[in-house]
Amino acid sequence: MLTQAHSEALFERAKKVLPGGVNSPVRAYRSVGGTPPFLVRGEGSHVWDEDGNEYVDFVGSWGPLILGHSHPAVLEAVGQAMQHGLSFGAPTAIEVDVAELIVSMVPNIDMVRMVNSGTEAVMSALRVARGVTGRDKIIKFEGCYHGHSDAMLVKAGSGALTGGAPDSKGVPSAVAADTLIAQYNDLNSVRELLEANPGQVAAIIVEPIAANMGVVPPEPGFLEGLRALCDAHGALLIFDEVITGFRLARGGAQEYFGVRADLVTFGKIIGGGMPVGAYAGKREIMEQVAPTGPIYQAGTLSGNPVAMAAGLTQLQILNAHPEIYTEIEHKAQHMADAMRQAAAASQVALQVNQCGALLCPYFTSEPVRCFADTQRSDLEKFRTYFWGMQDHHMYIAPSQYEATFVNASHTEEDIEAFCQAAAAVINAL
Repeated sequence: MLTQAHSEALFERAKKVLPGGVNSPVRAYRSVGGTPPFLVRGEGSHVWDEDGNEYVDFVGSWGPLILGHSHPAVLEAVGQAMQHGLSFGAPTAIEVDVAELIVSMVPNIDMVRMVNSGTEAVMSALRVARGVTGRDKIIKFEGCYHGHSDAMLVKAGSGALTGGAPDSKGVPSAVAADTLIAQYNDLNSVRELLEANPGQVAAIIVEPIAANMGVVPPEPGFLEGLRALCDAHGALLIFDEVITGFRLARGGAQEYFGVRADLVTFGKIIGGGMPVGAYAGKREIMEQVAPTGPIYQAGTLSGNPVAMAAGLTQLQILNAHPEIYTEIEHKAQHMADAMRQAAAASQVALQVNQCGALLCPYFTSEPVRCFADTQRSDLEKFRTYFWGMQDHHMYIAPSQYEATFVNASHTEEDIEAFCQAAAAVINAL
């Protein structure tokens, strides 16, 4: 068993000065119980906590550390940038370098605006969509999480689901009224909303892979159908790629699935794990953003040079080594297959959804294709699975509604250790 004396003491201190003892709800371990380990160091695919416990990390700061912790090239770039200053609130050459690289890697975009988080990117992209179309309503999908801005905290996923409150207090009813809810992988539900609100929908926003209710891939034709419906009804299609951007492929979901979006949002992966976000699109859309257009958005820390140094280095490595994507997808496939085989041998009801380097187990006998399907998963079995994996020194997300992330630093030994641990835990169920 793991020792947690230091983490337990820190958690007690934290609960006196931080709501729930954390700065982001899912970290509190409410859905699985127990005390979260307080992490102190990360190197490659491993992390260490305050009690000296070592884990193989399959969270990776919730996705952005696709090269692993403390990559030498990224650390060197950050160190060099820090020598010149931490922040200027003024233009720097490196933010141009990052923007040019993003535009060269991602299909169908001409311009990028840097922000500081995925939440800010989504909030800004929605404002742009409303400003460009002159419409107010947005269609989102039940169980998809797009950050904590007011308009998106309606039937949200991820941490909101984990905390048992899919809708947040403090969200004005007038704001919520303009957010329409469709069902993921159900084009008819989208069509009905568009037809019931003719000429009123500014945009459809979607996670190309719904990765905030676990991992729910799009069924064949779903993303293509959204594109066609947007074209037919004059709405914009927004891909929220805070999780999938530069993780599925160099060009993200647009490249991976071959479907065009009008606006794309990115998160901390473009900062190498540092606090960064961005939204991007075609020139005619993005030039509507201030100062060239009437849609206002600003940020003192946007394009922070230290974060840009980390992001530029990580993106350059990914751009130069596309084989990384094939390798991490194969690792994830191997892990998913091992879990399925263990479940079959032990006669445990288990579905493992996997797409690219993302995977998620659901303890149910039925396929998981939408939010309603995720609700059939046995959460008590997931809790047992979670703590069993942690006892085997596997650091995974403490929520049924989060993904397991595979990255380039995971070795064959790491992957086999995961497979053996998962088999033992599933067998014990």
